[in-house]
Order: sequence, then C-alpha cells, then structure tokens
Amino acid sequence: MTSASPTTQPRSFTAWADFQIRRVRTFVEEVGAATLLAGRTFRTMFTTRFDTSEFIYQLEQLGVRSLAIAAATAIFVGIVMTIQFAVSMEAFGAKDTLGRVIAVSEARELAPSLTALVVGSRIAAGIAAEIGSMTVTEQVDAIRALGADPIRKLVVPRLVACVLIMPLITFIAFILGMISSMLVAALSYGIPMEFFFSTALDSLRINDFVSGVAKTPFFGFLIAILGCYFGLQTRGGTEGVGRSTTRSVVVVSISILMADALLTQIFVSLGTL
Repeated sequence: MTSASPTTQPRSFTAWADFQIRRVRTFVEEVGAATLLAGRTFRTMFTTRFDTSEFIYQLEQLGVRSLAIAAATAIFVGIVMTIQFAVSMEAFGAKDTLGRVIAVSEARELAPSLTALVVGSRIAAGIAAEIGSMTVTEQVDAIRALGADPIRKLVVPRLVACVLIMPLITFIAFILGMISSMLVAALSYGIPMEFFFSTALDSLRINDFVSGVAKTPFFGFLIAILGCYFGLQTRGGTEGVGRSTTRSVVVVSISILMADALLTQIFVSLGTL
C-alpha cells in the first residue's frame, strides 16, 4: 500500500480551515446586516407615518391565525407535564404540590418559551416566504421605484404587530395550559380542581408572570426582524424562497433559545426570579 502524500493532510486541513473562516465571516456579516435592518426599522418607525391598515392586517395574520397552534401546544404540553410531574412527585408523597409546580413552570418558562418556539416558527416562515416571494418577483424593487420605503411598508407593521401579540398569545397559552393540567390532575390523579387551583394561585407571585411575559416582546422582535431579513435577502427564484424560509425557522428557533437563556440570567441577576 502506498503511503499518502505528505502534502495531502495539510492541504485538506487548509481547505477545511478556509471553509470554517468563510462560515464565521458569513455569520458575522449576516448578524451585522440583521442589526442594521433592526436599526433602520426603529428609525423608520419613529420618523415616518405609521401604516395603520397594514398593521391591523398583520395583527390578524400573525396573531389571530396563530391562536390555534398556540392553543394546541399549550394544552398538550400541560397534559404531558402534569403526567410527568404527577408520576415523579407521587413517588415522594408530594402529589399535593402538583398545582404549585405546574403553575410556576408554566408562568416562568413553558408558556413563554414553547409558545415563542412554535408560534415564532410559523410566523417567521410566513414572513420570510411572503417577503421572499415579493423580492424574487421584484415587487420590493417596484416599491422603491414608486418612491415608497420597503422598510415602512413591509417590516415596521410586522415588527410592531409581532411584538404586541406575543404577550397576549403567551397569556392565553398559560391559561389553557393550566386548565388542561387541572383537568388531568383531577381525572387521572384524584386531585380536586378547587385544591389544584388554590395551591397554584397561592404559589404564583407577580414576579413569576413578569419574568415570563417580559421575555415575549423580545421574542417577537427576533421573530419579525429575522423573518423580514431572510425574506429581503432571498435570491434565486422559488428555490431561494424555500431556502430562506427554512433558514428563518432554524435561526429564529436558535435565537429564541439563546435569548431565553440570556433573559433568564438577567432576571435572576435583577432578583425578579
């Protein structure tokens, strides 16, 4: 067997290193471009007339039409978490504290983060696909040619709508998750609904709601900005629209998880948890 050329491994390593450097450079450039888009959006939001009709339309598209998937997620997560906690706590004779554990978990983490992940993926994909289709068919260029600002027409209404509807959807998800959990606890584990409700209510503090709901506007901001960014960066026809949609879902999901970890640490440092 002939030995490999001594220059083969360095060449392959050099190619690998160059590839990784290009990936890091591309990532930094995209973060910078998305940040610039966010800055332009805030500047446009406060310096130009707000498009109220488009904002109301986006409230329906992004908010009302996301309620079903948010409700389904909240209900089934509540059911699963109740079963898991009940089995574990029953082994230690602490089943009566189930309402307390579920309430705090839902308020602080489950309702905000899981709702943002599921609803955010849907919203980001829809925004990226819609704006991406407009980009590849040159409708965005047509808006510029008519003297209008695509940021004002496309990005600002979606951003404001997404930031405003996420806390409301999260609150609805929390209520539905608690109801489903209470029903499962009563029907499957014999915990009276009145007792479950009272212990859950006693365990909740205002800080639990604040620390959970306060995250959601940041999640909404990330969802809208990243969805719009990938839509505006779409190239390559319908295939490019598919790539942008997929990337928006992946990046938004990772960004929400990273933001959730960062915001949780900030709230802990501030003493709100």
